[in-house]
Amino acid sequence: MTFFVFSGEFPQKHPVFILPESKNDVFLNRKPSKGIQNNPNIIIPFMRKAFILPALIVTGLAAQSCQQKNQEKNMVEEVTADTTAVSAKVASCDVRMDGITFTGALNGADTCVTVKDGRAIEFRCTEKLDFFCDPNGGQLSNTTLPILLTEVDNSQPFTLTAKVTPGFTTEGTYNAADLFVYANDTLWQKFAFEQDERGNHRIVTVRTQGTSDDNNHERLTVPSVYLKISSDTRTIASYYSLDQKEWQMVRLYKNYYPGKIWVGIASQCPQKGECTSLFEEVSLQQTAVSDFRMGE
Repeated sequence: MTFFVFSGEFPQKHPVFILPESKNDVFLNRKPSKGIQNNPNIIIPFMRKAFILPALIVTGLAAQSCQQKNQEKNMVEEVTADTTAVSAKVASCDVRMDGITFTGALNGADTCVTVKDGRAIEFRCTEKLDFFCDPNGGQLSNTTLPILLTEVDNSQPFTLTAKVTPGFTTEGTYNAADLFVYANDTLWQKFAFEQDERGNHRIVTVRTQGTSDDNNHERLTVPSVYLKISSDTRTIASYYSLDQKEWQMVRLYKNYYPGKIWVGIASQCPQKGECTSLFEEVSLQQTAVSDFRMGE
């Protein structure tokens, strides 16, 4: 049998029940300590059988269940609040290339790109520009990165694909070429080919809902890689490939974004120097991958 111990000060006008000091006190009808006996605000049940214990246990479990349900309700309400706001910071633009037309620019992204023969985009980024919501008090938060975007209907499937060649440099820690899913400054995902702190080049995903969940994935030794983000409206997943034939899944989660969102590309340079990235074979299709594990 489980016994609960209650402690703390009680209001003088409210009598309270206190359990006997040991389980033997219940069955042997022993008296409690003198300090408890002399407190007029405490009512102590003495009985041969512990009928009161199951009632107290049930009451405690019921209170705990109600508290848990309230916490879950608050969590759902917070998620709903986060996922309904779409940023008004995106400015209109018109950047066209084969496979996609970008109609939105965040942080002046349309002034940072050059379209090459209609088939590629060169994306220039100066230093100290990044997109990150620091989970450790916000000291490293930075939402200044230029991002080139196009609006999509999130109630329909979509797949964004691009071959990316980031502008890696010896001093360019966190330089990267990115694919983005963007609703607002605290609700987005970044999928990147990025340089880490040791100079390695890695696949990186950053999923942000209030604060950023930053993940380093495989280390690659190639200059370019194919990146793909796909959604069937319920699930959204990220994949990379070296040959656009065999795809490796690196992240999959519930699509909790609002009905209208933006997807796009960016080149980032959070530290020193600059990062000029090349985006080729960019396409946006209104279909999802048929196999979310294989990315095909």
